[in-house]
Amino acid sequence: MLELTPVFVLTIIFGFVYGIVQLSIQHKERKLLLEKGADPSIFQFPKVQKIASLRYGLLLIGVALGIFMGSLMAESANMPEEAAYFSMVFLFGGIALVISYFAEKKM
Repeated sequence: MLELTPVFVLTIIFGFVYGIVQLSIQHKERKLLLEKGADPSIFQFPKVQKIASLRYGLLLIGVALGIFMGSLMAESANMPEEAAYFSMVFLFGGIALVISYFAEKKM
């Protein structure tokens, strides 16, 4: 079985550090804009935020399905585990992004 724990741990650590740096920079930018007299209503989330959450949700569902299908391929088709996991994750992740594109287009 492929050990994915180190990959997940590193991803979480780098994501956490990136998030803190991003929030710090965003806070400084907002503070400077307010000091210069900007309207506070510009900081409200746009409606695009709802579409982005749909995109990320579908992507995560696709990745989860890819991991599941990769494990099935590795066990039943005698495929190498790395090839099975990576190919299925990218395939289902890509399918999820295409579905989100068409869903956004209809909205």
